[in-house]
Amino acid sequence: MPPEAFAEDWQPTPDAHMVIRAPGMDPLKIPLAAECSTIDDVSVWEWSGTAYDEGPEAAKWFSTYLGKPSRLVRFKEVSEFRPTNPDYAQGYKIMFSDCFPFLVSSQGSLDALNEILKEPVPINRFRPNILVDGCHPYSEDMWKTIKINNLTFLGVKLCNRCKVPTINQDNGIPGTEPTETLLTFRSDEVLRPSHKNKRQVYFGQNLVCKESLTAMGKEKIIKIGDPVYVLQAFASSNEVPA
Repeated sequence: MPPEAFAEDWQPTPDAHMVIRAPGMDPLKIPLAAECSTIDDVSVWEWSGTAYDEGPEAAKWFSTYLGKPSRLVRFKEVSEFRPTNPDYAQGYKIMFSDCFPFLVSSQGSLDALNEILKEPVPINRFRPNILVDGCHPYSEDMWKTIKINNLTFLGVKLCNRCKVPTINQDNGIPGTEPTETLLTFRSDEVLRPSHKNKRQVYFGQNLVCKESLTAMGKEKIIKIGDPVYVLQAFASSNEVPA
């Protein structure tokens, strides 16, 4: 999609579309200007609401590829609001992402983990939307405030990992790694010994963007190659929320 598509006030042209590709499938074109019907009872964790349904062609495409009945839906931002957990980030919102709008990890952390794994894993096991290179392994744990392209990102909590990192993203086959190894040095017991043991493992940190609460953040884009400036850091991992 063109960069202007990410602007808050962008209006798609009649021929504007998004293209989705998958192995063994013809490209799927999703019209961005088409009127969509709504579908009820769409849910993510504790949130449920209505969403735009992208139609039968998209539903057939995803159902065929995934091997189960599926529908492609788009967040209905004009009428729906899904807040982040107020215990960590009061007043921020998300759409269909897991719990927070941004997740930062570093290449150094992945490289350090892969050095001790029998079989290396790719970064898609952890699915960050901000991947930083050039820093020490796991230093992103400590980032309280960072700046990218004049946007301020606040570190709100360590990202506790579910079973997804143990699943091969190419073939869907589950395993025990890297979680089994992460338990030895990335658990509550190791990182946060003075806190309640939640029996979690952590990789990466969840972020919110301060400017997303104001008009200052509209139409700004971060991109590959942008420098990352660490403005504030926690004194120790024991201080980082989780």
